[in-house]
Amino acid sequence: MSKNGKVLVAMSGGIDSTVTALMLHDQGYEVVGITMKTWDYASAGASKKETGCCNLDSFNDARMAAVQHGFPHFVLDIREEFGDFVIENFVDEYLAGRTPNPCVLCNTHIKWRALLKRADAMGCDFIATGHYGIVRQHTNGRYTIARGVDETKDQSYVLWGLQQDLLSRTLLPLGPYRKTEIRQKALDYGYPELAKKAESYEICFVPDNDYRGFLKRRVDGLEARVAGGNFVDKHGKILGQHKGYPFYTIGQRKGLEVTFGKPVYVTAIEPETNTVVLGDEEDLDRQQMFVGKVNWMKYDGVTPGMEAMTKIRYKDKGTLSNLYPEGEGVRVEFYEMAKSIAPGQSAVFYEGDEVIGGGIIQRGAQGARNLQ
Repeated sequence: MSKNGKVLVAMSGGIDSTVTALMLHDQGYEVVGITMKTWDYASAGASKKETGCCNLDSFNDARMAAVQHGFPHFVLDIREEFGDFVIENFVDEYLAGRTPNPCVLCNTHIKWRALLKRADAMGCDFIATGHYGIVRQHTNGRYTIARGVDETKDQSYVLWGLQQDLLSRTLLPLGPYRKTEIRQKALDYGYPELAKKAESYEICFVPDNDYRGFLKRRVDGLEARVAGGNFVDKHGKILGQHKGYPFYTIGQRKGLEVTFGKPVYVTAIEPETNTVVLGDEEDLDRQQMFVGKVNWMKYDGVTPGMEAMTKIRYKDKGTLSNLYPEGEGVRVEFYEMAKSIAPGQSAVFYEGDEVIGGGIIQRGAQGARNLQ
């Protein structure tokens, strides 16, 4: 029997998850390593270069670390679960004119649930990952995620969807550390190559980072179906033709293949008419937005007008705002204009360094007009 309990650790073969497993092992937990196969690159028609968490070398790296430190390791094939939900949602969102965040869905609906299911089957008390965040229990008994100490690595933004039953059994050992410290720990454990391993930022099933190519391969006849739509200005004046609305995102400036003698940006996408609206940078400003599919963490809801710092993308510093429950979602009113609000992306609400909750952006609005 271990002194701290039994923990199932998601091991991708990368530095963060490997160090997580070894730290917990040293702390007296009974560790079981598990590597989840989420995607088969051959079926994507992508390049042979496999990065991230889904290639054979990574599986072997994770297994080797487990063997060397005397704890068991398993490979779990969740390609069917992953593909049905995450990839179909990814495609559907782009076809609906939105910009999805598949990593959030994967974390909250697939990986954590798959981990908890296997943890229960193996008699594990906890599940653990190599994410940079801190799990806290509030005085009201509810669990929340706080920002990791290393602000350049903090991943609280992508964990907003974790529900209370998941959070209550989650360990995130890396939250109190900086990435430089984790690299040093890898060296101390005797893994110099792992310590130098490059970061992987791609979506795992889009390893070449070309989501447009992925959509074309995934949806038969997509290019022909959406080609020839119009670029228009905010008054509806036709400015030229584009390659199809799914291939553009809100805030995009490069790759438009039209020139106007000044920078122009994608300010709205209208899938019903295959129209992409272009405008100046200030046309991206929004005073408010509407957020749905909300998951509350720190509280079981918010009072009308509650103040929060709202992040609308991973690298966003956040904008001070007021939150107003509206139907099954939240209306967010910003103190200052927020730029490039993209429907389909995540909005995450913070109180200090703790996540109040988050959801999926439905649309943005300039005052009460120009709904996007």
